Amino acid sequence: MPQMMAFVLILFILYIGDVISAYTKAWVPSVFVCAVLFLAGFWTFFPKDIVARAGIPTSVAVMLMYLLITNMGTLLSLNDLKKQWKTILISLSGIVGIIVLCFIIGSLFFDRNTVIVAIPPLVGGIVSAIIMSGGAKAAGLVDLSVFAIVIYVMQGFVGYPLTAIVLKREGRRILNRYRSGNWQNDKNIEANSHKLEAVNALDEYPMPPLFKKIPSHYNTSYFQFLRLSIVGFLAYLCSALLAPIISISPFVLCLLFGVIASSIGFLERHPLKKANGFGFAVMALMLFIFDSLNNATPAMLLNLVTPLIVLILSAVVGMFIFAVVIGRILKVSMDMAFAIALTALYGFPADYIITNEVINNLTHDEKERQILNTHMLPPMLIGGFISVTIVSVILAGFMVGMIVPVIN
Repeated sequence: MPQMMAFVLILFILYIGDVISAYTKAWVPSVFVCAVLFLAGFWTFFPKDIVARAGIPTSVAVMLMYLLITNMGTLLSLNDLKKQWKTILISLSGIVGIIVLCFIIGSLFFDRNTVIVAIPPLVGGIVSAIIMSGGAKAAGLVDLSVFAIVIYVMQGFVGYPLTAIVLKREGRRILNRYRSGNWQNDKNIEANSHKLEAVNALDEYPMPPLFKKIPSHYNTSYFQFLRLSIVGFLAYLCSALLAPIISISPFVLCLLFGVIASSIGFLERHPLKKANGFGFAVMALMLFIFDSLNNATPAMLLNLVTPLIVLILSAVVGMFIFAVVIGRILKVSMDMAFAIALTALYGFPADYIITNEVINNLTHDEKERQILNTHMLPPMLIGGFISVTIVSVILAGFMVGMIVPVIN
């Protein structure tokens, strides 16, 4: 198969996934559609190395992971997190619920490696799935390497509709209170929502403070990539130097170093987006994810169905119990608390898209939309950021070392 033919085919699959997701208003996740199409391709006429043949080998995907995770760190605002402390506690409690229930229920039916590989992808997204898939493959556990990807693909299929249902319930509750004259805006939440809007206005960036004396026209895409790469390299170097003392995943350090670099003014917020490389990086990483399915056989997937169902249901039940209990203590409604916890199953941008779709379906009045946005959007964004962007990467970096390799 020629390189450009391979590239066209895999991009066509990604586009079909987006079209179906948009048509079904995200009830059918794009990753699910893409996974099915890739499996169909691998089981028929796709070469096993179609992604590498298209020009995206493993080395390129790993390099882009360094850039993407460092980029994630630049999105962290400590002030925003402080003001959403209730959301943070609920999100963390949901994660604890996932870990506890999966270990309790999973240990009754499956081996320890299966449970360990499943938990980080359930808590997070693409990065944690790649880390655990790579760790399982390195340990000689090919089926669990595929399992990490499959559970990442399927969990959104459960999370999207559940989130839509509870957010609609929460939205109706707020609208009923507002229409009856019993709703008062929380000024802190409203102010925080304006900050989050500013954070996500990604079209305008100031020159990073450390380079403010340099004319802005020198802040080229190459300069942005250079600074991002330097931070990623420092994270790798620190991980390598610490290896004899303590094993820390370089990807976890990328996240931390990204926060530090943006805080001291070495990196701007979302530099990968400004350098026009974010879309390509995400595309390449998604292809790397689906490339991991090339070893999946029908028999292997049939063997994975039971742990897939049991562990996803355990995760959902666990996050519901823990998040709702903490939500009740913090005087947050059951539906809002559960929605915040559910963001662990998909993260950004799905949390933003689902929330906006729910709001648009509930009301066409601009004032009512503003009230619902103020109430629901900041907690959903922060919840997804905490679970998917921060905790899942840290958890994957820790738990990948717990995998017991196969002894031949």
